Amino acid sequence: MNNYKKRIADQVLEKKLKGKGAVLIQGPKWCGKTTTAEQISNSILYMAKPEDKSQNLILADINPAILLEGNIPRLIDEWQIAPKLWDAIRFEVDHREQEGQFILTGSAVPANMEEVTHTGTGRFAWLLMRPMSLYESGESNGSVSLEKLFNEPSNISGISELELEDIAYLCCRGGWPRSTFMEKEIALEQAFDYYDAIVQSDISRVDNINRNPERVKKLMRTYARNLGSQASNETLKSDMITNDSVSLDTDTVLSYINALKKIFVIEEAPAWNPNLRSKTAIRTSDTRYFVDPSIAVAALGIGPKDLIKDLNTFGLIFETLCIRDLRIYAESINGNVYHYRDGSDLECDAVIHLRNGSYGLIEIKLGGDSLINEGAKNLKRMHSKIDTTKMNNPSFLMVLTAIGKYAYKRDDNVYVVPISCLKN
Repeated sequence: MNNYKKRIADQVLEKKLKGKGAVLIQGPKWCGKTTTAEQISNSILYMAKPEDKSQNLILADINPAILLEGNIPRLIDEWQIAPKLWDAIRFEVDHREQEGQFILTGSAVPANMEEVTHTGTGRFAWLLMRPMSLYESGESNGSVSLEKLFNEPSNISGISELELEDIAYLCCRGGWPRSTFMEKEIALEQAFDYYDAIVQSDISRVDNINRNPERVKKLMRTYARNLGSQASNETLKSDMITNDSVSLDTDTVLSYINALKKIFVIEEAPAWNPNLRSKTAIRTSDTRYFVDPSIAVAALGIGPKDLIKDLNTFGLIFETLCIRDLRIYAESINGNVYHYRDGSDLECDAVIHLRNGSYGLIEIKLGGDSLINEGAKNLKRMHSKIDTTKMNNPSFLMVLTAIGKYAYKRDDNVYVVPISCLKN
């Protein structure tokens, strides 16, 4: 498309193609997988193109090599409708002995891998895409680089132009690429349409198990109320069962959650397990998040004005937005995002840990002096617990905010950064 907004995944994909014969791009529907792959592809096979689909399926069954002919990298879109292509691609990668051969994309409904005989180890790389971060959609000016905070910790500077109402809107709109080109009122409807598709069909299509749409709605609403927590499946079940006339067991709740994970609607944050000076018990449960804050907003049936009126809910939705962006930025610099909470209820909203052992501690706050001070105090307390004889000092401590005019470094060396100033 002519108005393509560059994605951080562009460079990640290019790098992965240099090291493997094929790259499989995964992620939620409508997050831009195919469009991103099209930017770098030199030939494209649209497996599900209506006028070609029947012929493509026949060829995939009797002579898949024909479908793989074309200039490289060759994009195979909706590859999962013909899972036999996986083995054919693996064979071609082996015999061509050249990297950067194929890019595979598809809907969030997984392929039937029973027809696949080879795992793809050594031939395939995987790339997880998410909805756009604020830097990719153009709402963050990128004046503060996460990578530089790790490599060149120093005084920072940045100016945010966004107000609380702007952040509320961005949480509700989400990072869906097409919605970033739409008028505001139209853009806000997109997350609700996405939510309806999940409830009515996608969660059942993922494994061909018919699921009750009303029960899916109740689960997603319950999940939205428990964002940023380590609520157990039993707790979610208890919340759901209040308004469920049919008996509900924990295994059923778990099956629904797993189905949402398979279509990349839910992406939980694993627990961080550092070396501590004390023997404090670390809670190991994953922390609940949707892949995009707009899904939670749609599940709750609210909008930007509702968030402004309910700052507690706004805080949880904003945290989800920040975790989305931090994941996108961190993975581009070989990092992962974790959550920390211990038996004394000391909590750190996000820990970014790089492959080289470097890490940064982040507290997420809507903003204001009192909340920023609270976040900074929490970070300093967290830092004091870490046994630096057994692991590195954190590269940085940061309070990530929704509002605030400036990005700056405090006298206590804690960074304060509005989310609209951050990039990878």
